[in-house]
Amino acid sequence: MLEFGQQSQQPAADVIKDVDEATFMIDVVEASMEVPVIVDFWATWCGPCKTLGPQLEAAVTAKKGRVRMAKVDVDRNQQVAAQLRIQSIPTVYAFWKGQPVDGFQGAVPQSEIDAFVTRVADLAGEGEGDGLAEAVTAAEEMLEAGAAVDAAQTFAAILGEDNANAAACGGLARAHIALGELDHAEGILNTAPDAIIDAPELEAARAQLALARQAQDAGPVADLRAAVEANPDDHQARYDLAAALQANGETEAAVDELLELFRRDREWNDGAARAQLFTIFDALKPQDPIVLKGRRRLSSMIFA
Repeated sequence: MLEFGQQSQQPAADVIKDVDEATFMIDVVEASMEVPVIVDFWATWCGPCKTLGPQLEAAVTAKKGRVRMAKVDVDRNQQVAAQLRIQSIPTVYAFWKGQPVDGFQGAVPQSEIDAFVTRVADLAGEGEGDGLAEAVTAAEEMLEAGAAVDAAQTFAAILGEDNANAAACGGLARAHIALGELDHAEGILNTAPDAIIDAPELEAARAQLALARQAQDAGPVADLRAAVEANPDDHQARYDLAAALQANGETEAAVDELLELFRRDREWNDGAARAQLFTIFDALKPQDPIVLKGRRRLSSMIFA
């Protein structure tokens, strides 16, 4: 199993602290010279603070030492609040290298909180972040080489360090698809953090999952091809032939059949051919030659 460094072993008590005027310089300004620090300015009477605070703490804790959090009660620490011109709460600032570099005011959705914390954690631009990126690349290479079990273990380890790593989440789902564990893959995608739920990596995995489920019901290629040759206007047979070809790994041939179906009747079955083409395109890498060629041909038909 890969090891991604020692910062992840840092106890939570050192990651999240209550800070006052006496310790602000040490726990925020000086600490931010090494690790980004998020400061939550709050008060006991502030309703939104009671929701935002725990959300921030959870997001910071998930980063396992890549970012720290300081909690400042503005009623008890008015001098700090005045120096930083805190005019309303909740207010959140991120400190890096001794200076405030990012922040927001008011209650925001959890997805924005997660994205903010991730952005701040990445300010250091070194250590675990680079290690995780290298680990994702290694896992992708394993998956492409057919070592789906090893890839799944590596992707899972990455998510243990950063549960909002979209590349690792999508990769883990695709690894389980490769292993034929479709329900497991679906569970991974359905329980992904809100911050990455719409990430392109997850959309690609969802498309692959849809194709894999279709493959379970695909008929024999030879029989379907014979049906299409006997009646070229049998649109259902051609659609099923494309699904069977895709299931057999003949993606380009599947795209050809779907394009021919679209050419013959683009509105058949509520535009099923076009929808299936987009599913295949989404499942592949954007620069895949099959995608580029297929999109060009589809566009020429649509705008002809």
